[in-house]
Amino acid sequence: MAGLGLAEMSAIRLLKQPFTQQVKQLHISTVLATSDVAQDKTPKIKSVQVYRWNPETPEIKPKMQEYKVDLNTCGPMVLDVLIKIKNSEDSTLTFRRSCREGICGSCAMNIGGVNTLACISGVNTDLSKPLKIYPLPHMYVVKDLVPDMKLFYKQYASIEPWLHTNVTPANNKEHLQHTYDREKLDGLYECILCACCSTSCPSYWWNSEKYLGPAVLMQV
Repeated sequence: MAGLGLAEMSAIRLLKQPFTQQVKQLHISTVLATSDVAQDKTPKIKSVQVYRWNPETPEIKPKMQEYKVDLNTCGPMVLDVLIKIKNSEDSTLTFRRSCREGICGSCAMNIGGVNTLACISGVNTDLSKPLKIYPLPHMYVVKDLVPDMKLFYKQYASIEPWLHTNVTPANNKEHLQHTYDREKLDGLYECILCACCSTSCPSYWWNSEKYLGPAVLMQV
């Protein structure tokens, strides 16, 4: 044991204990460390302004509602802030979310004037600047930050976005695809259908009933 530091000695003593006791002590150490850090943190109060509208109360016009959020008490992304507000301040706030990894496209919204995904959009830590969040522009709003995506998905379905073939596979089984053929699809299928690009396009704003928009046309 000669030459070992205090941290190494503590780790060895911990490993000699039963597993359940190891987990218990590690949990206690983590809680104490987190508490110490939390006590040292000065509150970072961020003004968050969120678009609100409820179709069940049409007599109340759309408005921006302000919330005060301590950035020390939530994660670094805009979606973390929205979840914090919904869980702790206002359960009526409505928005879509799912994967939290920038894959599903559910949490697409307009943040600070830019269409993006809330789960991968970091919060500006400048407390003098409010965080403004709107639904995707120029789409019907279902409620609060939830846009109506029915037309968007209908347009996507209209182009039949799947592989077509005139060849019937042997024994009526599935087509086998070589890795070389699979590589030909790279760059053609990565769109997650979040509608951020289409709802940023002025041509789509004014002619969405006729113009399919960039998200759909890129799949053709």
